[in-house]
Amino acid sequence: MKRSELRENIFKLLFRVEFNKEEDMLEQMNLYFDDIPLEGASVISGKSQDFIQEKYRQITNRLPEIDGKIEEAAEGWTIQRMGKVELTILRLALFEVLFDDEVPTPVAINEAVELAKKFGGDDSPAFINGILGKIVNIK
Repeated sequence: MKRSELRENIFKLLFRVEFNKEEDMLEQMNLYFDDIPLEGASVISGKSQDFIQEKYRQITNRLPEIDGKIEEAAEGWTIQRMGKVELTILRLALFEVLFDDEVPTPVAINEAVELAKKFGGDDSPAFINGILGKIVNIK
C-alpha cells in the first residue's frame, strides 16, 4: 500500500475520534477495518493495518499538544469551531511535521492539502496550507 493510501486510512480512522468516546475507539477501529471491503476498497494487509493503528495511537497520544499548536496558529479559530475534516487533516499533518522524522515537512503539507481537496470544502486546501505554513514558520 502506498504511503498516501496509508495516510488516507489514518485520516479516516482519526476522523472517528470526533464522534466517539475514547473508550469506544477500539471497537471503532475494528469496525473500520471490517468495513473496508464493503466500501469497495481492497482488504488492508496485516502489516499495513498495524502501521495505520500505530500511527493512529501515536497521534491520539499527542492530541492535546497538537491541538494546542493548531489553536495557537489559527488566530480567531478554536478547535471546536473548525470543520471536523479540516481539524483531522491538521492533526495528522502536524503530527507528521513535528513528530515523524520519516516524513519530510513539504511532503506532509502537500499530502494534507491533497486530503483537503478530496475530503474538504472549497476553502479547505487554502485553510490547511495557511495553518500548516504558519506552524512550520514558527517551528
